[in-house]
Amino acid sequence: MLDREGYRPNVGIILVNQKNQVFWGKRVREHAWQFPQGGIKHGESPVQAMFRELHEEVGLRPEHVRILGRTRDWLRYDVPDHFIRRESRGHYRGQKQIWFLLRLVGRDCDVSLRATSHPEFDAWRWCHYWVSLESVIEFKREVYQQALNELSPLLFRPRGNRARDRALRASDEIELAQPLDQA
Repeated sequence: MLDREGYRPNVGIILVNQKNQVFWGKRVREHAWQFPQGGIKHGESPVQAMFRELHEEVGLRPEHVRILGRTRDWLRYDVPDHFIRRESRGHYRGQKQIWFLLRLVGRDCDVSLRATSHPEFDAWRWCHYWVSLESVIEFKREVYQQALNELSPLLFRPRGNRARDRALRASDEIELAQPLDQA
């Protein structure tokens, strides 16, 4: 499913532990590391896609995480032609993503890279939030940087009015439950 501009709707997941370290997954049989991500199926909301991808790629269920926030708008990246299948060239440009920031409330042992028969990752580790993006494939780096920058205030803001912060998070949860326009 592509939008009018040739972008496939997708979700990206930044999963943090209690130390605000990020989950970093190594792609199967590659030397590339990345955050979990995946496509949004027809009729699926970004939140539904995020929970499905979280389970498929990391083995975690909704009870293992808490949603801290998401990017306000789609973040886009173009895929170089040599990575695009011949039959898709000309109309497929890349991906547009809504990024979610999740807090692991479960334990490290809840992570299972073999939750499905087609694993995405064969290793994982916790890394500093401002992870070096040099190990991310080059055409995704700018979107990763945008997502990390936009979501970082949710983790690294000065202590403020706790009641106000809880109210803001509660209003965000209502917004997160709404399907996004995928056009």
